[in-house]
Amino acid sequence: MFGITHFEFFVVAVFLLNVTPGPDTAYIVGRSVAQGRGAGLMSALGISAGCCVHSLACAFGLTALLAASATAFTVIKFVGAIYLMYLGVRLLFAKPAANQAAGEARAAGAPKSLRQLFLQGFWTNVLNPKVVLFFVSFFPQFVTTGSDHKALAFLTLGAVFVVMSMLWNSFVAWIAGSVTRRFSGQPSVKKWLDRSVGSAFVGLGLKLATASR
Repeated sequence: MFGITHFEFFVVAVFLLNVTPGPDTAYIVGRSVAQGRGAGLMSALGISAGCCVHSLACAFGLTALLAASATAFTVIKFVGAIYLMYLGVRLLFAKPAANQAAGEARAAGAPKSLRQLFLQGFWTNVLNPKVVLFFVSFFPQFVTTGSDHKALAFLTLGAVFVVMSMLWNSFVAWIAGSVTRRFSGQPSVKKWLDRSVGSAFVGLGLKLATASR
């Protein structure tokens, strides 16, 4: 099919990759903790849109060119790291709402709009150079070298990857949002969750900044 080989192994590998926690999972959990299920689901949609960009780039050779450039890799690495740390710091220093009796807490400043949530999820994924390297190193293993439809093969694999990732990320958002709703009446617990997720973001940013190719 379009020059795709070992498709069943691809599906299994994508599933295992999705269930392994990473920056995308941490971000979705963070947004779900901050604003609930809807925010987490919108963030998951933004991340999936970022994966679409990587899939298109992989299909038309842009990802390979980017991965081959040390300068481009470094620039994207630091931009992505700074962005993650920025989100983490905002959670760490977010002020709780004044109405503690009502059991409400404010995370990462004012609640984000759906557009902001989508864009933050999108850029979190697009600005992760590890995702770029993953697409350029992983996808070609499942496309035959002699195929006349390589671009279509990459696009098909990308579509499968995006759908599977969206399903898993939506599940993560739903679970994280449910846990947050359960503790929404306990500001101290909510504050602890915000600080934990913020620390995780900063840690992921530092890890990304020190990552090698």
